[in-house]
Amino acid sequence: MADQIAKLTDVEFGTELPAFDPDTSLENVRRFGKYVGWGGGRFTDHEAARKEGFPGAIIPGVMSQGFLGAMIHRWAPTAQIKIIDTIFRAPVMVDQPHKITGVVTNIEEDDNEVEIDITITNEANETRVQGTATIQLPA
Repeated sequence: MADQIAKLTDVEFGTELPAFDPDTSLENVRRFGKYVGWGGGRFTDHEAARKEGFPGAIIPGVMSQGFLGAMIHRWAPTAQIKIIDTIFRAPVMVDQPHKITGVVTNIEEDDNEVEIDITITNEANETRVQGTATIQLPA
């Protein structure tokens, strides 16, 4: 994959990571739920989620964080993710397109660490999840 980095010296401040479009399909969420032992209508059934006050089924927060980690590893396969700290501003909706973006906001050469601001936005460009990730890379 183009745009991948392998070590800390490959990273530049302000670099935008390649955007990632996660699979938010109902089938993918059901598959995720099955493997982590979660079900529940708010995640796997649009009508059940509406009965709980949501506009439709929502992506579990931990799955959203997994999408963020996937975006980082697509860019930096050798990275060790140390922290993903997120603020959930609004639900990430099942069966709706979303885009995940990131930008390098700090490089700590002494610790081989990179901080990345990360965001999940929907088709209307509304921020649904935002946060930061700290990764460690080989020197």
